[in-house]
Amino acid sequence: MLYELLFPLADRHIVFNLFQYITFRAGGAMLTALLIAFVTGPSILSWLRSRGVGQVIRLDGPHAHLGKAGTPTMGGLIILAAVVLPTVVWARLDNTYVLTGLGLTTAMGVLGFIDDYLKVVRRQSRGLVARYKFVGQFVLGLLLGFLIWQFPLSEYPPNHTTLPFFKELRLVIWAPLFIPFVAVVVTGSANAVNLTDGLDGLAAGLAAIAGSTFGLFAYLIGRVDASQYLGLFYLPGIGELSVFCAALAGGALGFLWFNSHPAEVFMGDTGSLALGGALGAVAVLIKGEFLLLIIGAVFVAEAMSVILQTSWFKYTRRRYGKGQRIFRMAPLHHHFEQLGWSESKVVVRFWIVGILAALIALSTLKVR
Repeated sequence: MLYELLFPLADRHIVFNLFQYITFRAGGAMLTALLIAFVTGPSILSWLRSRGVGQVIRLDGPHAHLGKAGTPTMGGLIILAAVVLPTVVWARLDNTYVLTGLGLTTAMGVLGFIDDYLKVVRRQSRGLVARYKFVGQFVLGLLLGFLIWQFPLSEYPPNHTTLPFFKELRLVIWAPLFIPFVAVVVTGSANAVNLTDGLDGLAAGLAAIAGSTFGLFAYLIGRVDASQYLGLFYLPGIGELSVFCAALAGGALGFLWFNSHPAEVFMGDTGSLALGGALGAVAVLIKGEFLLLIIGAVFVAEAMSVILQTSWFKYTRRRYGKGQRIFRMAPLHHHFEQLGWSESKVVVRFWIVGILAALIALSTLKVR
Protein backbone atom coordinates (compact mmCIF):
# COMPACT_ATOMS: atom_id res chain seq x y z
CA MET A 1 0.00 0.00 0.00
CA LEU A 2 2.79 2.45 0.89
CA TYR A 3 4.47 1.65 -2.43
CA GLU A 4 1.38 2.67 -4.39
CA LEU A 5 0.86 5.79 -2.28
CA LEU A 6 4.38 7.12 -1.76
CA PHE A 7 6.67 5.90 -4.55
CA PRO A 8 4.88 8.04 -7.17
CA LEU A 9 6.03 11.05 -5.11
CA ALA A 10 9.69 10.20 -5.75
CA ASP A 11 9.94 12.95 -8.37
CA ARG A 12 9.07 15.48 -5.66
CA HIS A 13 11.49 14.29 -3.00
CA ILE A 14 14.22 11.68 -3.18
CA VAL A 15 13.24 10.13 0.17
CA PHE A 16 10.17 8.56 -1.44
CA ASN A 17 12.49 6.70 -3.80
CA LEU A 18 13.23 4.33 -0.90
CA PHE A 19 9.86 2.67 -1.36
CA GLN A 20 10.90 1.07 -4.63
CA TYR A 21 13.50 -1.05 -2.81
CA ILE A 22 12.36 -4.44 -1.59
CA THR A 23 15.02 -4.54 1.12
CA PHE A 24 13.75 -1.28 2.62
CA ARG A 25 10.14 -2.42 2.59
CA ALA A 26 11.06 -5.87 3.96
CA GLY A 27 12.82 -4.20 6.88
CA GLY A 28 9.81 -1.97 7.41
CA ALA A 29 7.48 -4.98 7.32
CA MET A 30 9.50 -6.85 9.95
CA LEU A 31 9.69 -3.82 12.24
CA THR A 32 5.97 -3.12 11.80
CA ALA A 33 5.14 -6.76 12.53
CA LEU A 34 7.10 -6.58 15.78
CA LEU A 35 5.37 -3.35 16.80
CA ILE A 36 1.90 -4.70 15.96
CA ALA A 37 2.58 -7.81 18.04
CA PHE A 38 3.79 -5.70 20.96
CA VAL A 39 0.80 -3.33 20.74
CA THR A 40 -2.00 -5.83 20.07
CA GLY A 41 -0.61 -8.62 22.26
CA PRO A 42 -1.74 -7.27 25.66
CA SER A 43 -5.24 -6.48 24.35
CA ILE A 44 -5.67 -9.90 22.78
CA LEU A 45 -4.33 -11.54 25.95
CA SER A 46 -6.84 -9.63 28.08
CA TRP A 47 -9.67 -10.60 25.74
CA LEU A 48 -8.66 -14.28 25.80
CA ARG A 49 -8.47 -14.25 29.61
CA SER A 50 -11.87 -12.59 29.88
CA ARG A 51 -13.33 -15.28 27.66
CA GLY A 52 -11.73 -18.05 29.70
CA VAL A 53 -9.91 -19.34 26.63
CA GLY A 54 -7.46 -21.65 28.41
CA GLN A 55 -5.30 -24.46 27.08
CA VAL A 56 -6.23 -28.04 27.92
CA ILE A 57 -3.08 -30.04 28.75
CA ARG A 58 -2.87 -33.71 27.76
CA LEU A 59 -2.70 -35.91 30.85
CA ASP A 60 -0.34 -38.41 29.22
CA GLY A 61 2.27 -35.73 28.53
CA PRO A 62 5.17 -34.60 30.68
CA HIS A 63 4.03 -33.92 34.25
CA ALA A 64 5.84 -30.57 34.26
CA HIS A 65 3.32 -29.31 31.69
CA LEU A 66 0.28 -29.85 33.89
CA GLY A 67 0.89 -26.46 35.50
CA LYS A 68 0.28 -24.82 32.11
CA ALA A 69 -3.40 -25.76 32.14
CA GLY A 70 -5.56 -22.70 31.72
CA THR A 71 -2.89 -20.60 29.98
CA PRO A 72 -4.65 -18.55 27.26
CA THR A 73 -4.47 -20.07 23.80
CA MET A 74 -5.55 -18.88 20.34
CA GLY A 75 -2.65 -16.43 20.56
CA GLY A 76 -2.18 -17.10 16.86
CA LEU A 77 -4.48 -14.10 16.44
CA ILE A 78 -1.46 -11.98 17.38
CA ILE A 79 0.57 -13.69 14.67
CA LEU A 80 -2.12 -13.23 12.03
CA ALA A 81 -2.45 -9.54 12.81
CA ALA A 82 1.33 -9.11 12.80
CA VAL A 83 1.70 -10.86 9.43
CA VAL A 84 -1.31 -9.69 7.46
CA LEU A 85 -1.30 -5.97 8.32
CA PRO A 86 2.43 -5.28 7.67
CA THR A 87 2.26 -7.22 4.40
CA VAL A 88 -0.70 -5.13 3.25
CA VAL A 89 1.07 -1.93 4.29
CA TRP A 90 4.55 -2.61 2.89
CA ALA A 91 4.17 -5.07 0.00
CA ARG A 92 2.99 -4.32 -3.51
CA LEU A 93 -0.65 -5.33 -3.61
CA ASP A 94 -0.54 -5.95 -7.36
CA ASN A 95 1.89 -8.83 -6.82
CA THR A 96 0.28 -12.24 -7.30
CA TYR A 97 2.93 -14.05 -5.26
CA VAL A 98 2.20 -11.90 -2.21
CA LEU A 99 -1.56 -12.20 -2.55
CA THR A 100 -1.29 -15.97 -2.92
CA GLY A 101 0.88 -16.40 0.16
CA LEU A 102 -1.25 -14.02 2.17
CA GLY A 103 -4.47 -15.74 1.12
CA LEU A 104 -3.33 -19.23 2.04
CA THR A 105 -1.90 -18.06 5.36
CA THR A 106 -5.17 -16.38 6.28
CA ALA A 107 -7.23 -19.40 5.21
CA MET A 108 -5.09 -21.75 7.29
CA GLY A 109 -5.36 -19.39 10.23
CA VAL A 110 -9.14 -19.37 9.94
CA LEU A 111 -9.20 -23.18 9.83
CA GLY A 112 -7.04 -23.30 12.96
CA PHE A 113 -9.21 -20.69 14.65
CA ILE A 114 -12.31 -22.82 14.08
CA ASP A 115 -10.56 -25.79 15.67
CA ASP A 116 -9.39 -23.71 18.65
CA TYR A 117 -12.82 -22.15 19.05
CA LEU A 118 -14.56 -25.50 19.18
CA LYS A 119 -12.05 -26.88 21.69
CA VAL A 120 -11.64 -24.02 24.15
CA VAL A 121 -14.74 -21.87 23.72
CA ARG A 122 -17.43 -24.37 22.84
CA ARG A 123 -15.72 -27.00 25.07
CA GLN A 124 -15.82 -29.67 22.37
CA SER A 125 -12.82 -31.72 23.43
CA ARG A 126 -12.00 -32.99 19.96
CA GLY A 127 -12.46 -29.64 18.24
CA LEU A 128 -12.60 -30.29 14.53
CA VAL A 129 -12.22 -34.03 14.21
CA ALA A 130 -8.65 -34.68 13.05
CA ARG A 131 -9.66 -36.09 9.70
CA TYR A 132 -11.90 -33.10 8.95
CA LYS A 133 -9.10 -30.70 9.84
CA PHE A 134 -6.72 -32.67 7.62
CA VAL A 135 -9.23 -32.59 4.77
CA GLY A 136 -9.58 -28.83 5.18
CA GLN A 137 -5.81 -28.36 4.96
CA PHE A 138 -5.54 -30.68 1.98
CA VAL A 139 -8.35 -28.90 0.12
CA LEU A 140 -6.58 -25.57 0.64
CA GLY A 141 -3.39 -27.14 -0.72
CA LEU A 142 -5.27 -28.52 -3.71
CA LEU A 143 -6.72 -25.09 -4.35
CA LEU A 144 -3.25 -23.54 -4.29
CA GLY A 145 -1.94 -26.18 -6.70
CA PHE A 146 -4.93 -25.71 -9.01
CA LEU A 147 -4.48 -21.93 -9.12
CA ILE A 148 -0.76 -22.23 -9.86
CA TRP A 149 -1.44 -24.80 -12.57
CA GLN A 150 -4.26 -22.86 -14.22
CA PHE A 151 -2.65 -19.45 -13.89
CA PRO A 152 1.14 -19.90 -14.10
CA LEU A 153 3.04 -17.16 -12.29
CA SER A 154 6.17 -17.31 -14.43
CA GLU A 155 7.51 -18.45 -17.79
CA TYR A 156 8.61 -21.74 -16.26
CA PRO A 157 6.14 -24.64 -16.33
CA PRO A 158 4.40 -24.88 -12.94
CA ASN A 159 5.47 -28.50 -12.45
CA HIS A 160 9.19 -27.73 -12.76
CA THR A 161 11.05 -27.38 -9.49
CA THR A 162 14.61 -27.19 -8.19
CA LEU A 163 16.71 -29.60 -6.18
CA PRO A 164 19.11 -28.33 -3.50
CA PHE A 165 22.83 -28.66 -4.29
CA PHE A 166 22.18 -29.15 -8.04
CA LYS A 167 22.68 -26.24 -10.42
CA GLU A 168 21.42 -27.55 -13.74
CA LEU A 169 19.21 -30.41 -12.64
CA ARG A 170 15.50 -29.65 -12.63
CA LEU A 171 12.86 -32.02 -11.36
CA VAL A 172 9.76 -32.29 -13.53
CA ILE A 173 6.75 -33.48 -11.56
CA TRP A 174 4.32 -35.58 -13.59
CA ALA A 175 1.52 -33.19 -14.48
CA PRO A 176 -1.37 -35.22 -12.94
CA LEU A 177 0.55 -35.37 -9.65
CA PHE A 178 1.47 -31.69 -9.45
CA ILE A 179 -1.68 -30.44 -7.72
CA PRO A 180 -1.70 -33.30 -5.14
CA PHE A 181 2.05 -32.72 -4.66
CA VAL A 182 1.42 -29.08 -3.73
CA ALA A 183 -1.33 -30.19 -1.36
CA VAL A 184 1.02 -32.65 0.34
CA VAL A 185 3.71 -29.97 0.78
CA VAL A 186 1.30 -27.43 2.27
CA THR A 187 -0.51 -29.94 4.48
CA GLY A 188 2.74 -31.54 5.65
CA SER A 189 4.24 -28.16 6.50
CA ALA A 190 1.15 -27.04 8.43
CA ASN A 191 0.97 -30.26 10.44
CA ALA A 192 4.71 -30.31 11.12
CA VAL A 193 4.59 -26.84 12.68
CA ASN A 194 1.45 -27.83 14.58
CA LEU A 195 3.22 -30.85 16.08
CA THR A 196 6.26 -28.76 16.96
CA ASP A 197 4.14 -26.31 18.93
CA GLY A 198 4.45 -28.15 22.23
CA LEU A 199 7.02 -26.14 24.18
CA ASP A 200 7.13 -22.45 25.07
CA GLY A 201 8.62 -20.51 22.16
CA LEU A 202 9.74 -23.55 20.16
CA ALA A 203 7.56 -23.25 17.06
CA ALA A 204 7.63 -19.43 17.03
CA GLY A 205 11.41 -19.24 17.13
CA LEU A 206 11.86 -21.87 14.44
CA ALA A 207 9.25 -20.18 12.23
CA ALA A 208 11.12 -16.88 12.52
CA ILE A 209 14.34 -18.60 11.42
CA ALA A 210 12.65 -20.36 8.50
CA GLY A 211 10.72 -17.26 7.42
CA SER A 212 13.88 -15.14 7.35
CA THR A 213 15.73 -17.79 5.32
CA PHE A 214 12.95 -18.14 2.77
CA GLY A 215 12.80 -14.36 2.51
CA LEU A 216 16.45 -14.25 1.45
CA PHE A 217 15.89 -16.98 -1.14
CA ALA A 218 12.85 -15.14 -2.53
CA TYR A 219 14.86 -11.94 -2.83
CA LEU A 220 17.73 -13.63 -4.69
CA ILE A 221 15.44 -15.57 -7.01
CA GLY A 222 13.64 -12.33 -7.85
CA ARG A 223 16.87 -10.62 -9.00
CA VAL A 224 17.96 -11.45 -12.53
CA ASP A 225 21.64 -10.90 -11.76
CA ALA A 226 21.75 -12.93 -8.53
CA SER A 227 19.61 -15.78 -9.87
CA GLN A 228 21.74 -16.17 -13.01
CA TYR A 229 24.98 -16.04 -11.03
CA LEU A 230 23.76 -18.63 -8.51
CA GLY A 231 22.11 -20.90 -11.07
CA LEU A 232 18.59 -20.42 -9.70
CA PHE A 233 15.27 -20.01 -11.43
CA TYR A 234 14.68 -16.34 -12.19
CA LEU A 235 11.10 -15.59 -11.23
CA PRO A 236 10.19 -11.97 -11.99
CA GLY A 237 8.24 -10.37 -9.18
CA ILE A 238 8.88 -13.06 -6.59
CA GLY A 239 11.32 -10.84 -4.75
CA GLU A 240 8.26 -9.09 -3.35
CA LEU A 241 7.54 -12.27 -1.43
CA SER A 242 10.50 -11.42 0.80
CA VAL A 243 8.38 -8.60 2.26
CA PHE A 244 5.78 -11.19 3.25
CA CYS A 245 8.49 -13.47 4.68
CA ALA A 246 9.92 -10.58 6.69
CA ALA A 247 6.48 -9.87 8.14
CA LEU A 248 6.15 -13.59 8.93
CA ALA A 249 9.48 -13.63 10.76
CA GLY A 250 8.68 -10.38 12.57
CA GLY A 251 5.25 -11.63 13.61
CA ALA A 252 6.73 -14.86 14.96
CA LEU A 253 9.37 -12.93 16.92
CA GLY A 254 6.78 -10.51 18.24
CA PHE A 255 4.64 -13.41 19.41
CA LEU A 256 7.72 -14.94 21.03
CA TRP A 257 7.77 -11.94 23.38
CA PHE A 258 4.63 -13.34 25.01
CA ASN A 259 5.27 -17.02 24.29
CA SER A 260 8.78 -17.35 25.73
CA HIS A 261 9.11 -19.51 28.84
CA PRO A 262 7.05 -19.30 30.96
CA ALA A 263 4.50 -18.62 28.24
CA GLU A 264 1.75 -16.07 28.82
CA VAL A 265 -0.13 -17.38 25.79
CA PHE A 266 -0.04 -20.29 23.34
CA MET A 267 -0.49 -19.84 19.61
CA GLY A 268 -2.92 -22.75 19.24
CA ASP A 269 -3.87 -24.12 15.85
CA THR A 270 -4.71 -20.57 14.79
CA GLY A 271 -1.02 -19.71 14.77
CA SER A 272 0.62 -23.04 14.01
CA LEU A 273 -1.49 -23.81 10.94
CA ALA A 274 -1.06 -20.25 9.66
CA LEU A 275 2.73 -20.35 10.08
CA GLY A 276 3.06 -23.85 8.64
CA GLY A 277 0.78 -23.08 5.73
CA ALA A 278 2.71 -19.89 4.99
CA LEU A 279 6.07 -21.71 4.92
CA GLY A 280 4.64 -24.43 2.68
CA ALA A 281 3.14 -21.86 0.31
CA VAL A 282 6.39 -19.91 0.05
CA ALA A 283 8.32 -23.11 -0.66
CA VAL A 284 5.94 -23.95 -3.50
CA LEU A 285 5.97 -20.42 -4.94
CA ILE A 286 9.77 -20.14 -5.06
CA LYS A 287 10.01 -23.69 -6.44
CA GLY A 288 11.87 -24.80 -3.34
CA GLU A 289 9.66 -27.59 -2.07
CA PHE A 290 12.68 -29.81 -1.34
CA LEU A 291 14.52 -26.87 0.17
CA LEU A 292 11.77 -26.84 2.79
CA LEU A 293 13.07 -30.20 4.05
CA ILE A 294 16.38 -28.51 4.90
CA ILE A 295 15.18 -25.15 6.19
CA GLY A 296 12.45 -26.83 8.21
CA ALA A 297 14.59 -29.77 9.31
CA VAL A 298 13.41 -29.55 12.93
CA PHE A 299 9.77 -29.43 11.84
CA VAL A 300 10.39 -32.47 9.64
CA ALA A 301 12.07 -34.35 12.50
CA GLU A 302 9.16 -33.59 14.83
CA ALA A 303 6.61 -34.84 12.30
CA MET A 304 8.63 -37.93 11.44
CA SER A 305 8.98 -38.83 15.13
CA VAL A 306 5.20 -38.95 15.44
CA ILE A 307 4.77 -40.95 12.23
CA LEU A 308 7.45 -43.47 13.22
CA GLN A 309 6.22 -43.78 16.80
CA THR A 310 2.61 -44.33 15.76
CA SER A 311 3.44 -46.73 12.91
CA TRP A 312 5.84 -48.83 14.96
CA PHE A 313 3.45 -49.00 17.93
CA LYS A 314 0.58 -50.19 15.73
CA TYR A 315 2.77 -52.70 13.90
CA THR A 316 4.23 -54.25 17.04
CA ARG A 317 0.83 -54.38 18.72
CA ARG A 318 -0.58 -56.21 15.73
CA ARG A 319 2.46 -58.48 15.38
CA TYR A 320 3.34 -59.20 19.00
CA GLY A 321 0.17 -58.26 20.87
CA LYS A 322 1.87 -55.39 22.67
CA GLY A 323 2.80 -52.04 21.23
CA GLN A 324 6.43 -50.91 21.43
CA ARG A 325 7.82 -47.37 21.20
CA ILE A 326 10.87 -45.98 19.44
CA PHE A 327 10.95 -42.77 21.46
CA ARG A 328 10.08 -42.30 25.08
CA MET A 329 7.39 -39.89 23.94
CA ALA A 330 6.47 -38.17 20.69
CA PRO A 331 6.77 -35.55 19.26
CA LEU A 332 10.54 -35.48 19.51
CA HIS A 333 10.80 -32.54 21.93
CA HIS A 334 8.94 -34.56 24.56
CA HIS A 335 11.42 -37.41 24.12
CA PHE A 336 14.27 -35.13 25.20
CA GLU A 337 12.20 -33.84 28.10
CA GLN A 338 11.77 -37.42 29.24
CA LEU A 339 15.55 -37.83 29.05
CA GLY A 340 15.84 -35.09 31.66
CA TRP A 341 16.44 -31.99 29.56
CA SER A 342 14.68 -28.90 30.87
CA GLU A 343 12.09 -27.28 28.62
CA SER A 344 14.24 -24.20 28.05
CA LYS A 345 17.25 -26.33 27.12
CA VAL A 346 15.22 -28.31 24.58
CA VAL A 347 13.89 -25.12 23.00
CA VAL A 348 17.25 -23.34 22.74
CA ARG A 349 19.02 -26.42 21.38
CA PHE A 350 16.29 -26.99 18.80
CA TRP A 351 16.63 -23.32 17.79
CA ILE A 352 20.38 -23.90 17.33
CA VAL A 353 19.64 -26.89 15.10
CA GLY A 354 17.17 -24.71 13.19
CA ILE A 355 19.87 -22.09 12.63
CA LEU A 356 22.31 -24.76 11.46
CA ALA A 357 19.67 -26.07 9.05
CA ALA A 358 19.15 -22.55 7.70
CA LEU A 359 22.92 -22.15 7.18
CA ILE A 360 23.06 -25.47 5.34
CA ALA A 361 20.20 -24.30 3.13
CA LEU A 362 22.03 -21.05 2.41
CA SER A 363 25.17 -23.04 1.56
CA THR A 364 23.25 -24.66 -1.30
CA LEU A 365 23.45 -21.31 -3.07
CA LYS A 366 27.17 -21.92 -3.67
CA VAL A 367 27.55 -25.68 -3.28
CA ARG A 368 25.86 -26.47 -6.57
